[in-house]
Amino acid sequence: MATAREIKRRIRSVKNVRQITKALESVAAGRVRRAQQMVEATRPYSQRARDLLASVASLAGGETKHPLLTNREQVNSAAIILISGDRGLAGAFNSNVSRAAFNFARDYGKPVRYITIGKKGRDFIYRRGGKIAADFSGMPARPTLLDTTPATRAAIDDFLSGVVDEVYLIYTEFISPTQQKPVVKRLLPLAPEAIAPDRAHTGPRPAYEFEPGPAEILNTLLPRLTEMQVYQAVLESLASFYTAQRIAMRNATDNASELIVAYTLSYNKARQAGITNELLDIAGGAEALRQAMEEAAKAEAARAA
Repeated sequence: MATAREIKRRIRSVKNVRQITKALESVAAGRVRRAQQMVEATRPYSQRARDLLASVASLAGGETKHPLLTNREQVNSAAIILISGDRGLAGAFNSNVSRAAFNFARDYGKPVRYITIGKKGRDFIYRRGGKIAADFSGMPARPTLLDTTPATRAAIDDFLSGVVDEVYLIYTEFISPTQQKPVVKRLLPLAPEAIAPDRAHTGPRPAYEFEPGPAEILNTLLPRLTEMQVYQAVLESLASFYTAQRIAMRNATDNASELIVAYTLSYNKARQAGITNELLDIAGGAEALRQAMEEAAKAEAARAA
């Protein structure tokens, strides 16, 4: 059994850990609110962009068959844009999305290369022997479209040059503060449903006049829509990461509090046991002294007689 001094040292260590986890929980709570606001603010823009692109694509008709919309006759390889966190302390957030990417690549059955956004996903894939073509870790807490565009351009360039025949986007979707889930989405070639207008916007489409023409505008809008999808996925992943971190730190704080209570009880028991042993030692010493004095008195009386 640990001594009272050792238990007291453990209590002090756990209190220090609880102080850190509580501070991290507060920081994550503030950041998740900002990240959630960014997600909600960009979703309408993303939807409107898809609506406009669907109109342009329908007007372009047979004028052009854009490479980003064309399925390859034979798929020989693919690229995966994996979005994870740069830091841990977020429960199973990083491992869930990284494992989803690794399992998808394993079941894909063809060579796969990774474009990683986030150190944790990069390290996970590297340890398992995956091929990392590019890494764009170190995203700021409030990223902009310019921060995510290089990763998207790398994927588009690989697709257009024929290095890969498909590009998949794997990230954690923010559904609610209590629910997030890993998502696997085909990014390139763009699926028809990716640019189809939302069901809530059914009805006659607005009549647009395009200059210089639908085909030329399509060449500009399709890469922009691809960039917007990756940017939206990064925002979703950030909101999910901070939510997972807040929950993990809250659980860690609660566990530390419970551990402090258990250690305090053990400390009190050890302290009480120490006091009891000291009292027994004192009582035993007093009894031994009494017996020694009695024996000395008897010996003195015997000599006197």
